[in-house]
Amino acid sequence: MSPVISVRDLRVSFRTDDGVVHAVDGVSFEVHPGEVVAIVGESGSGKSVTAQTLMGLTRAPNSTITGSVSFEGADLVELPEDEFRTVRGEHIAMVFQDPMTSLNPVYRVGDQIAEMIRAHRDVAKAEALSQAVELLRSVGIPNPERRVRDYPHEFSGGMRQRVMIAMALALDPEVLIADEPTTALDVTIQAQILRLLENLNRDRNLSMVLITHDLGVVAELADRVVVMYGGQIVEDGPLDEIFYNPQHPYTWGLLGSIARLDEARPERLPQIPGQPPSLLNPPPGCRFAPRCGYAVAECATPPALEPRIGDAAHLDRCWLGPATKRAART
Repeated sequence: MSPVISVRDLRVSFRTDDGVVHAVDGVSFEVHPGEVVAIVGESGSGKSVTAQTLMGLTRAPNSTITGSVSFEGADLVELPEDEFRTVRGEHIAMVFQDPMTSLNPVYRVGDQIAEMIRAHRDVAKAEALSQAVELLRSVGIPNPERRVRDYPHEFSGGMRQRVMIAMALALDPEVLIADEPTTALDVTIQAQILRLLENLNRDRNLSMVLITHDLGVVAELADRVVVMYGGQIVEDGPLDEIFYNPQHPYTWGLLGSIARLDEARPERLPQIPGQPPSLLNPPPGCRFAPRCGYAVAECATPPALEPRIGDAAHLDRCWLGPATKRAART
């Protein structure tokens, strides 16, 4: 099956007063129809910049973008902005972290949804508002005929996130990018939003790119997991492989920081020592080596992202051999 999005050697850098920030450095992955790909990592790992680049949102006078992002035969990196507008929203849509900063506080939510529909479709305002009502209904907002006339501040945080998802679905895109969609929501509301995304994926065969640092969210939704560190992918594999057979020490650290209900409660959860690298001047060789308790001499040379355990679908960027990794994890 051909991928709906294919990212190859994507590099995104930003010129600043302090120097050049290499936010994304040689990232490659694919998203297939109906697949949910989760991109995880600490803050500053490059996951949000990667997602925003798929939407063409990192284009700026101080940015440099190379590599390719293939979608339906077009390279989005090279696509002129006027042509990209027909892709953004209509074919690839995005749900951002904070719906309150994404919604205009002085416009009714129905008008905001209708405005986006009319920007891409030749429909009357009344028809666009009718579609807005049905979109709000489809994401589980009660009394959508009334709520379509409400302002953003009249919705709870969870309901505002549902509004953002409704807006993203308005043009029936093939790909939905969700950037930390459950941030700042309480646990009950998080579960409702995750269930909504799961249903949309199943009912619409909607491909998703999920950006998150919450591995609980990943376990609920993802088919495949891409682990990023220091602007690079350090591991990429199916969900079960990443959770039960992780191959990179950074992935071990992320998984080890999760509290488990089937084990005795520790006094303190394990943590990864040190700080993420500066992307102004990333370390040579393996970027995780300065924080890694298993670093060896070979780590001074940058390892490639490739299959190392005989599974072509499971890639990692670590010099340690399989036997050494098994011993380290036990």
